[in-house]
Amino acid sequence: MRSFYFLTLLLPLLFVSCSQEKEQDEEPEAYVSKTLVIRPLTEHVLLHTSFLETQSFGRVPCNGVVVLDDGEAIIIDSPTTEESAIELLDWLNKQDVKVKGVVPTHFHIDCLAGLKYYHSQNIPSFSAQLTAQLAAENNQAVPQNTFTDTLTLHVDDHPILLKYEGAGHTHDNIVAYIPGDKVLFGGCLIKAKGWGKGNLEDADTTEWSNSVMKTMLDFPEVEVVVPGHGGVGDITLLKNTVKMFK
Repeated sequence: MRSFYFLTLLLPLLFVSCSQEKEQDEEPEAYVSKTLVIRPLTEHVLLHTSFLETQSFGRVPCNGVVVLDDGEAIIIDSPTTEESAIELLDWLNKQDVKVKGVVPTHFHIDCLAGLKYYHSQNIPSFSAQLTAQLAAENNQAVPQNTFTDTLTLHVDDHPILLKYEGAGHTHDNIVAYIPGDKVLFGGCLIKAKGWGKGNLEDADTTEWSNSVMKTMLDFPEVEVVVPGHGGVGDITLLKNTVKMFK
């Protein structure tokens, strides 16, 4: 397997301890601009953070991940604008990484803003069936390939497990688990340390805790948890989210 130079140089600093939560600003940066920040999380997972301008919450940092190995990658959640989506793809291309798919984890703009551009670059998209339906109803770019409950994608020989655990932040939100690195991308279903409930416009607050508890049962070995907004942590983020919506 080919290791990328930026990962090799930063290996001693990469790993998020499973015994304590780490904030994003404690992690090393591989790339920084006004619109996009890229940080390595584990050997095969990068965190990308872009920014969404909102009336209610101001400028909100929005997380996604890139799973990569041996010159290929899958993007989980597009950056928040077409500009930052192009920026992410350009940066990956400069690392000689071919993006073979993109996965929006729900239908909001902070997950699929770059989808139209990625489609124009012949990058296929994958989502829950309900995400495609809601994207169409809200005049958003529509994911091309859909599933109902689960789907497994691969980057080289690394599986990415996509799973619908139930409603929460939205009725269509899914999670992505990378078992080789024990990384869970919980997206907006999971709340970061110090963050509130956030945008509840499309939420199901009665089912939210149940959906997160299902996630904990399905992936008990998880060590790194990436929320949709805010700092990366561990399984404590799932436990705190359950309590928040009890």
